[in-house]
Amino acid sequence: MPDYEEDGLRLFESGAIVLHIAGRPDAAEALLPAEPAARARATEWMFAALNSIEPHIQNLAAIDLFYPDEDWARARRPGAEQMVRTRRADLAAALGDKDWLADGRFTAGDLLMASVLRILRHTDLVGEAPALSAYLARCEARPAFQRALAAQMAVFEEA
Repeated sequence: MPDYEEDGLRLFESGAIVLHIAGRPDAAEALLPAEPAARARATEWMFAALNSIEPHIQNLAAIDLFYPDEDWARARRPGAEQMVRTRRADLAAALGDKDWLADGRFTAGDLLMASVLRILRHTDLVGEAPALSAYLARCEARPAFQRALAAQMAVFEEA
């Protein structure tokens, strides 16, 4: 579970953490544009990642990673995969041929969407959608992503 603490403020939900960091005055619009409509569109994609896409992906991941030998999971998996495929198609259609989800720039919505799509690493579901595969690769290639991933993995390596 993500955990964040800053000057006595403690947050535990990834969406809340990203929104807080992106909205700080010193963030200088790195993740959330200042212009109200653009900011709303970036925020919209944050919520889409966590509420419209992630629950279905998490459902499939739980079936695949924690319950693969259970009869109920084998029966449920085709429907769970189909729901992910449906949401993936919706996301791919919304992305179209754009590099980023909103306003031609990387935002907090892209940060969270990439994190959600990474949950599918144990499948070929992202790779089957070339536009989403390229999108995820762009997100993961960002230097800030590489630094954040290295810092996250260092905690596990130390343990």
